[in-house]
Order: sequence, then C-alpha cells, then structure tokens
Amino acid sequence: MTTPPQGPRRPGERREPFRPDAPTRRLPRPERPEPPTQQFRSRQPPSDAVPTERIRPPSDAVPTERIEIPPRPLTIGGPARSDREPQPPVKAKRPSWWRDPLSLSLIAIIAVAVVVGGLAGGELYARHRVDGILVEVAECVVKDGATVSFGVNPPFLWQHVTGHYTNISVSTDGNQVQDAKGMQADVSVSDVRLHGSPDSKGTIGALEATLTWTAAGIKDTVADNLPGVGSLVTGVTTDPAAGTLNMEAGDITVTAKPVVNGGDLALQVVTVAGQLEKDTVQAALDGLTAKLNAQYPLGIHADSVVVTATGVVGKFSTQNASIPQEDENACFARL
Repeated sequence: MTTPPQGPRRPGERREPFRPDAPTRRLPRPERPEPPTQQFRSRQPPSDAVPTERIRPPSDAVPTERIEIPPRPLTIGGPARSDREPQPPVKAKRPSWWRDPLSLSLIAIIAVAVVVGGLAGGELYARHRVDGILVEVAECVVKDGATVSFGVNPPFLWQHVTGHYTNISVSTDGNQVQDAKGMQADVSVSDVRLHGSPDSKGTIGALEATLTWTAAGIKDTVADNLPGVGSLVTGVTTDPAAGTLNMEAGDITVTAKPVVNGGDLALQVVTVAGQLEKDTVQAALDGLTAKLNAQYPLGIHADSVVVTATGVVGKFSTQNASIPQEDENACFARL
C-alpha cells in the first residue's frame, strides 16, 4: 500500500498518517449569536403642530345601511367553488305551438282536412242511404229496375238534413212500366219536401217524365191485356208521317193513332180491315189504355205523344203532388 503524496508541512503542524478506512467525523457548526433586535420608537408630533378636529355627523342624519357582501373565493385556472348545494340546470323553454306560424298553419290544414273529410264521408253516406230508398220506391212503382241520381246544389248532405231535395233523376231499365211492356221511363223530379203530415209524407214541386214505348212492347202489351183478340196480334209497325200504328192479326189490320185525351194516353182507331167491327176494336183498346193510365201515381198525366220509327214517345208530368201515405200506396212506405 502506497502513501499518497502530501502537501508541504506548515511549521508546528503535525500530520497524521492517511487512514482510508477511518470513518469521517462531522464537525459541529459554531453557534452564531442572534443579532440584537432594534427597537423603533413612534415619532412624536412636533410641538407646534395644530391639533386636528374630529367632525361628527349631525344627529338628524339618516344612518346608512351597511350591506355586507360575502367574499368570493379567488381561484386560478377554474370557476369559483361554493359551499352551497348545486342548483339544477335551467331548461330552455320550448317554443309554444300556438306562437309558431308553421305550427298554426299545420294545425289549420289538419283541421280543415278533418272537417272536409267528415263532410265528404257524411255526403257519401247520405247519398248511399237515400239512393237505396228511392231506388226501392221507383222499382216498386214501375215494376222494373231503376237507377237514381241527385243534384249537387246545395250539397246533398244539406238536402238530406233539411229534407228538401232540389233535383232527383230516375231512369228505368226499359223492360216495362207497370203493365206496359217494353216501356222505358226517364223521370226528373224537383223541389221534393219530405215534411210529413197526417195526409201525406211530403210534396213534389214538379215531375216530368218521358216514356218511350217500343212497337214490340205495344204488341206484347196488347197480347197480355186483351184476351182472345190480343193473342191474334202478330206484329206492330209504325208510320211516323201519319202518326199511326198498324196492328196485324192474321187477315185483320187495325190502324190506330195515339192521342192525348183529357190527360190520358189513348189509341184512337182510324180503320179496321177485316172481319172485326171498328167499335169492338175501339172498346178493347179503350179498356187497355184506361188500365195503363190508372197505374200512374202522384197524379201524373200525359201532355203529348209522338210516333217515331221505333215506337211511341209520350211526355208526362205533374205539379204540387202529394206523396201518399203507406195505406194509399205501399211503394212509398219507406219515405
């Protein structure tokens, strides 16, 4: 083991040999005396200073109210904290439906649609119900199929509620009108008031009907309603220029002219070629037309008649007619 070099020795200094294994000693720190405290004396005012006067507020002055504001804690880098309970968040008010123009428009459109839909449904229901009733009445009167249509002014629902129908049209299938075979009817009815009374179910302001009677239908009608003689009729032809009908029964030919006589449709015999007497044929035809005229209800009467290439067309009408009660005519029972 070598001894490390040492520096020059001072006079009177004793060196100790180097001991690497010796523990180090901690030298105590010398105690420093505390510096004396300095006493500051208050400065006395100079002897020639003027004494200040203390001003007191007047006795009648209103004392001011002292408002204490609690100190707000100062924070750095974040919001101030409070020891109070946390308040619930304020919800934003939703806009009212009644203040939004778009919402009001939608509500108005929906309301109008509901009203219009309800009226349309009521209109269809009323038409369907009344249509069924009038079709039944018409078919009972004419003994044939029929269709019914209504006017649109005012709306039919209003007509049904008030019981006042402005225009009603009836068209039959053309098979027959009562006992008149091959007859078709087109009827227009106006100002119908279903205001019942002990004597009637209501009134009809005006009725106009066009009855079209074919030549083949006239033949069948004569055959069905004139026993014996009617069965001999083999055909009916028309002469529009002369306004006559020609009925053939074997060797017999009867020429008759349709006329209006006192509101009734009649067949006036012009000539008879054959073995039958003219008066006999006229009496048979008078009985036939009287039966047909008696079957028209509501006081319907003939106004005019025209012979065409295919048959006979008659105009019929009535005004201010009373609708009969059920005991007078069962066909009007459902009105």
